[in-house]
Amino acid sequence: MTKIFIRFYMLLVFALLPACGDGPEKPIRVGTNNWPGYACLYLAQDLGYYGETPIEIKEYPSASEVMGAFRNGFIEAAALTMDEVLQLKEGGHNPKIALILDFSHGGDVILGKPGVEDLASLKGMRVGVESSALGAFFFARALEQVQMAPKDVTIVHIPLDKHEKAFKDGIIDAVVTFEPVRSKLLESGANLLFDSTQIAGEIIDVLAVHESGLSNNSFTLRSLLSGWFQAMDYLKKNPEGAADLISSHLGLTPAQFISSLQGFHLPDMKENRVLFRGEKVLLKSRMERLIHFLRGNGVLKQSIDPLSLLDARLVEQ
Repeated sequence: MTKIFIRFYMLLVFALLPACGDGPEKPIRVGTNNWPGYACLYLAQDLGYYGETPIEIKEYPSASEVMGAFRNGFIEAAALTMDEVLQLKEGGHNPKIALILDFSHGGDVILGKPGVEDLASLKGMRVGVESSALGAFFFARALEQVQMAPKDVTIVHIPLDKHEKAFKDGIIDAVVTFEPVRSKLLESGANLLFDSTQIAGEIIDVLAVHESGLSNNSFTLRSLLSGWFQAMDYLKKNPEGAADLISSHLGLTPAQFISSLQGFHLPDMKENRVLFRGEKVLLKSRMERLIHFLRGNGVLKQSIDPLSLLDARLVEQ
C-alpha cells in the first residue's frame, strides 16, 4: 500500500513540475493612441472584461510614440496600422499580427476649406499631411483618382494634434486627417473631399505582438482577445453606454464618438478567422500594394513577405 502511495505521489509531483517551473505569465502592456477603432481595448478595461489578468492599456499621444515604446520594450503589444508594423519588421523587431482590429471605412479623410469642393481643386494649394507613411499613402491613393500626384500640391507637414488649429487658422487649404479631428472639422463646416470608403480595405489596423510574447504570454493574450470581442459585443448592443464610458479617452464627445462608428469596420472573431485562413490572398494583395508604395518612396529598403507577419494562433485558440 505504501509503495502504491509513493508511486502516486511521485507521479503527481512530476506532473505538476512543469506548471510550477513556468511560473506566472508576465503582464501585457498594450500601447494605443486615440483612434476610435481601438476603443474596445479601453472599453474592455473599463468594464472589467480582462478580469484579474495582468493587462494594462497604455495611451500614447501618437502612433510614432507607440512604435518607439514597442521598439524599446516598454510594451509587449501595440495597436498599429499595417505600414507601422512593416516598418517595425524592417527594423528587426519581429512583430506578429495577432488580430485584425479594424478597417478604416470613412474614418480617414481629406477635408477642404469652404470653397474647395473636390480633389481636383487642390492643384497648387497647401495641404496639411501628418509626417507618416500612412498619411502619404492615403493622400497618394486619393490623388490617383483624379490623375494627380503629391507634386501637384504644396504639402505642409503638420502633426495630428495641430491639424484642427492649422485648418481653422487658414495655414492650410485642406488636410489629410482622421478621427477625432475629422468629426470636429466637419462640424465646423469643412468640406469632405475624399474618404477611405473609396479605397475600402486598404487601411488596416492590427494588434501587433512581439514574436516571443506569443509563446510566453499566450494565456494573457487570449484574455486580451476575449475582452476585445466582449467589448465589441457591448459596443454593438449599447453604443450610448459605451460612448459615455470611453469618449473621454478619445478626445470626443459621446455624440461625436457615436458618429465616428460609421468610419471603421470591426471584424468579429469569425471574420478574423476567415482573414487569417481562406482570405489571406485578398489580405496579401492589399498588403503588397502598401509594401510597393513604401519601397517606392524609400520607407522600406527590403522586400517583406506579407504572410510572414500573420500569426493565427490566438484567433484559432
